[in-house]
Amino acid sequence: MRKTNKVIITCAPTGSIHTPSMSPHLPVTADEIASAAIGAAEAGAAILHLHARNEADGSPSPRAADFMRFLPRIKQGTQAAINISTGGSATMSLDDRLEGAKAARPELASLNMGPLIFDFSGAGKRVEHWQHAWERDYVESSRGRIMYNDNTFIERIMREVGREFGTRFEFECYDIGHLYTLAHFADHGLVDPPFLIQGIFGILGGIGADVRNMAHMVTIADSLFGDDYIFSAFAAGRHQLEFCTQSVLLGGHARVGLEDSLYIGPGELAQSNAQQVTKLRGIVEALGREVASAQEARAMLGLKGGDRVGF
Repeated sequence: MRKTNKVIITCAPTGSIHTPSMSPHLPVTADEIASAAIGAAEAGAAILHLHARNEADGSPSPRAADFMRFLPRIKQGTQAAINISTGGSATMSLDDRLEGAKAARPELASLNMGPLIFDFSGAGKRVEHWQHAWERDYVESSRGRIMYNDNTFIERIMREVGREFGTRFEFECYDIGHLYTLAHFADHGLVDPPFLIQGIFGILGGIGADVRNMAHMVTIADSLFGDDYIFSAFAAGRHQLEFCTQSVLLGGHARVGLEDSLYIGPGELAQSNAQQVTKLRGIVEALGREVASAQEARAMLGLKGGDRVGF
């Protein structure tokens, strides 16, 4: 793992898992997403991991037009590197999931390194009243869906987004096997170092939220990539900050945001994405490390720069 005293904080403001009924603070309109992203960057996030939503009902959207409602405003309002999801939602086709990234030509895009069961149905148990007709079925039916990326899909994303636009990737690894899949594509010259490996823990269907699993993931990544990768991590739900802290202790980086957890503490909803970034920043600095600026993150990851995107 490449180690530095600088910590890259990524913020994922909205995602496609949580629904409007789960928190009044979840940003879903273009205005809300733009404001949340800019606020997170001002608090210390160097990278913004972004999904789009339908304006009418807050449901996940793959449409380039929905991304373009907020991307230019975020670019104008912050120096942060913008990362567009190619995961979208398990209800979308691959072509749907690539629409936003192909239009935006971002500095970074997320890339799930394999298929997995992605069961978030438990999140619906806390909801007493659903605001929109789509929400309940979307959440409860996640028990029967797979977040799908096979090796053909992965190669398409690497070629059609990475090679075509000079976009680099946040490699989302939900299990140890995903590291080996990344190594396979690196060996075949489809992606180049340094690799930003995002270890994701605590999803029902992926690797569990046990800090020993993070240590194991780093050990395997070291054996596969040596100093050619940068490690970042988060855990879904209540383990979010615990795993961010552990990643920082291991010399890595971390991601927060309402995509990953709606809470700031036990039973306490986060009021904003910036609140989570601020809390993580305090942890980073208390541990004697410094928060990386957007330009420092670009240099560490070899990003092409915000002047070469499509928005």
